This record gives sequence, C-alpha cells and structure tokens, in this order.
Amino acid sequence: MARLLNRLGESELGAALRRLRGGVSGIIALSAAINLLTLTGSIYLMIVYDRVLPAQNFATLFSVFLMVGIAYVFYGMFDMMRSRMLADVAASIDQGLSPRVQAIEARIALERPDAKDTVNPTRDLDQVRTFLASGGPPALIDLPWILVFLIILTLVHIWLGVVTLIGMIALTALTIVAERVSSKHVAAVGVASARRRNLGDLRWRHAEIISSLGMRERMTRRWRGVHDEFLKEQATLTDTSSTLSGVSKVSRMFLQSMVLTVGAILVINGEATAGVIFASSILSGRALAPVDQAIANWRGFVAARQSWARLENLLRQLPETNAARTQLPAPQQVLSVEHLSLKPPGSNRSTVSDVSFRLAAGQAVGILGPSASGKSSLVRGVIGVWKPAGGAVRLDGASIDQWDAETLGGHIGYLPQSVELFGGTIAENIARFEPNAPSDAIIAAATAAGIHDMILQLPDGYELQVGEDGMNLSAGQRQRIALARALYRDPFLVVLDEPNSNLDPEGEMALARAVQGVKARGGVVLLVAHRRGILATVDLVLLIVGGGAQAFGPRDEVLAQITKPAPGPARKGGNITVLPKRN
Repeated sequence: MARLLNRLGESELGAALRRLRGGVSGIIALSAAINLLTLTGSIYLMIVYDRVLPAQNFATLFSVFLMVGIAYVFYGMFDMMRSRMLADVAASIDQGLSPRVQAIEARIALERPDAKDTVNPTRDLDQVRTFLASGGPPALIDLPWILVFLIILTLVHIWLGVVTLIGMIALTALTIVAERVSSKHVAAVGVASARRRNLGDLRWRHAEIISSLGMRERMTRRWRGVHDEFLKEQATLTDTSSTLSGVSKVSRMFLQSMVLTVGAILVINGEATAGVIFASSILSGRALAPVDQAIANWRGFVAARQSWARLENLLRQLPETNAARTQLPAPQQVLSVEHLSLKPPGSNRSTVSDVSFRLAAGQAVGILGPSASGKSSLVRGVIGVWKPAGGAVRLDGASIDQWDAETLGGHIGYLPQSVELFGGTIAENIARFEPNAPSDAIIAAATAAGIHDMILQLPDGYELQVGEDGMNLSAGQRQRIALARALYRDPFLVVLDEPNSNLDPEGEMALARAVQGVKARGGVVLLVAHRRGILATVDLVLLIVGGGAQAFGPRDEVLAQITKPAPGPARKGGNITVLPKRN
C-alpha cells in the first residue's frame, strides 16, 4: 500500500490522495475487519449443524447466538464507519483540488474556448468524488479477500477450493470483458451528454432571439437530435451493464449450487459433515460477492478512471503558477506595446500583427478601424486575456506576465464590447465581488462613471439585484454600471471597447467625463470607438487595418490624414496615409 501511494504521489492527484493516507489506511483496516466478520454466518451454521443439533444443547446454541449477535453489531458499525470515512476522503480530495481545478477551468476558457464540449475538469472532479463516496471502492478493496476465502474453502476440502477457483476465474474473465466493453460506451455517453448540455445552455442564453426570429422549432429539432444520440448511447451502456451484471449474478448463484452439490457428494462419501454443505455454499458466495459488486459498480469505476486520467493530464499540462513572486509596485507611469502580435486561442490565424505604441500617464488613445480589423483582439492582448504570439505589453517597463493575474487585474479596468454583469447586487458588480468592499470606493467608482444619482433612483439602489447577465437592467444601465466596475479603485490602465454603443447623449457625456477623470488622476485609457464624438477626449489615435497599425499619432493629425484622400491607386484598407514612425 505504501509503494502504491508513493507511486501515486508522483502526480498531483496522487499527492492529494497521499496526504490522506491515514484515512485510506483506516478504510483498508476496516475492510479487513468487515471481511473477517463475514465468516460469522458460515461458522455459526457449521456449529449449529455439527455441534448443537447432534447434542441438542440449548446452552451452546444461545451462547453462540449471542456471540454472533455481537459480531454482527461490530460488522454494522465497521461498515458504517467505512462509508463515512470514504465520504470524508472524497470530500477532502474535492476541497483540496477544487481551487486548482477552477483555476484550470478559467485558464482553458481563455486559452481553449473551442474545448468547452470535451474538457470539463469540474465535472471530472465531481465524477471522482462521487465514485469515491459510493460502493465502488469497497468492492475493489474487497477483491483481494477472494483469495483468503478461497484458501479457507481449500482447507475445508480441496474440491470445494477447486470449484470456487473455477468460478473465480470465470467471473474475473467477465470483469475484464466488462472493462473493455464499458469503457468506450462510458466515454461516448460523456461526449453526448456534454453536447446536449451545451446546446441546452445555448437555448437558455439566446431564448429571446430564438423566439423572435422564429427559430424555436428548428433549435428544438437540433436539440432533439443531440438528445436522441445521448439516449441511444445511454441505452447501449445500460444494456451492456445490465447484461454483464445479470450474467454475473446468475454465474454466482450457479456456482453456489455447484459448491452445494460438491459438498453433498463429500457428505455422502463420508468426507465432510452436513454443516460443511451449507457453510461452504455461503462462504463461496461471499468469496465471489466482491466480483459481483465490482461488476455492478464497474460503470462508475470506468467513468471515474477516465475522469481521473483527464484530470491528471490537465494538471500535468497546466502546472500551478502561483509560486511566490516579487510584488511589483503599482504601475503609474507608462504603458508600452512593443511589436505585439496575437492569435485567437486555439487558432493559427493572426488577428494582430506587429503593433507598437506607447502611452504616458495622463494620456488616452482612440483605436479606430473597420469592423473585424483587430481592434478588440488588440485590447484583449493589452490586458493579458490573450497571450502574445510575439512582442510584449509592458507597464512601467515590466511585461504584464510578471504580475500575478489577480494582482494585475487590480491595476486594470476593462469594459468589453459585450457587457457582462453577474448575478448579484449593483454594489457587488461595481466592486468586482470584492469581499467587504468599502462603500466609499463603490460610490467613488459610480460617481466617476456618472451613475451615482441614477442608481439612487432605482428600487433598492445599490442593493438592487441585477439578475444573471444584468437581465433586470436596460442595455444602457448595464453598460454604465460596467463602466463603474472598470473604474473601481482607480486602476492605472483603463480599456474601453465600444463603451458608448448603448449610451444616450447623457450617458456619452458621463463617459467623456469619466475618461477625462482617468487622465486627470494619471491613468491611461485605451478607447475603441466607431462613433467619432467620444474621440474629443483622447490625445492620440491608433488606426488598425487588417490587424496592423496603419497610423498612430496626435488625434487631429491622424484624423486629418484618415479623411484626406490619398493620391494614386487605392490600397488595401481604403484611402489611408501611413504616418511616419515616431520614436
């Protein structure tokens, strides 16, 4: 057991299990006691048939019965303790690994969004925990005790051991078949289940557009097709498991009858007593019960094993990165983007190529360009959501990967093009769900975004529940609250991607004041815009076309160059004059 735990300790999952070696050892010890106590019935039967009945001794009968009762009480206690310890071990592994698994899931969501259907570490951890707390582990732990019961039967008589050994070989072969047959069906059910769940989530998220565009029946047919596939795989797995379980039970009952027959032959030949017939039948059934139980739990075992393997693979591929870092001072001087190139996660297609610019404290840059030119990709790279395919993003000279992600997030304010609020109060959303967030910081952010008075007019004010995705608010309200969230605790770098797309004139004026406020306190602003009115607040303009920087410089100069027709044949990206590079 120690060697097994040492080998497991080489992996992160194994190390988590190894830390619970005391609990695991206790479970194994309890299993040993439980298996020994299962001999009670057979021994009691032999004593009654071979000693009590021939002598007709009531005192012996009652004494043995009392001891058997005590043995069964201990059996029940030990079995209950083992179940509780298994549940505790399962919960401890879950609690120890959950933060790590959640971090991996968040990382995968950023770096491999295309893997959503096939990679779900939280579900895999749930599968492992559920199996560990089920009847599966006791069945597997009890398997080695088959040899102990086989030896006892052989000591009673060699032919009883031989018959039981034949049955054990047959059931072991059945277990191997169960392993090979079940594995592929369990995997297929997992894939089909993930597809069905993701499609169901999509119907919930986009219910409004599905209904308004007359797509309800089509989406229902699409879901039904995926659901039918899931049901087909589920039925195949259930049929396979039921067949194997049924064959196992029939084989075990037939084996008990065979042992009973051999025992009867031995009694007729005078080679055994009558008690041996019944005791050996019960003992042989108990000897092979772990195999029967293992087959019954094989589906859960296969699913847990596959989940364990996937988790180990993810933990190995995505090692923990929370090693102690030197705490850098908060940035307050300059943002430098150096020859930055970006590719969307999971794609080999570049959306940003060799973009460079520099912002000093108190400056704002407006990022312009046609649709799909790479503007949103650029800001994702600047804030570190997308990892650079080339180049670097630096704050006060330090590349952003030198900061811990959580620490870096405190220095960044980000308002994405698609506004995302979370279920909770307005105050919680503005404070980024910071525990015990100070009220004055929340109100300061709301005031900077120009929405403090608006919030006070809402029912419950700052304590209004916004609903998932901000469903209880209008689009403009969501965008302005998201702006306040971006301004919370005065981050140095504020990135606003189409921040005025849902704003009325009053909201646009509040946005302009917010940008001026960031500049006045020494922050820097990246502002992606299609509507030119908001550009009055910026100092510089960066023009992105086809993923590359076509022009960068003072606002008025670049805007004049953009609107000035270029002589000669048109170039890709329209009539654009490329400004000379600036140092």
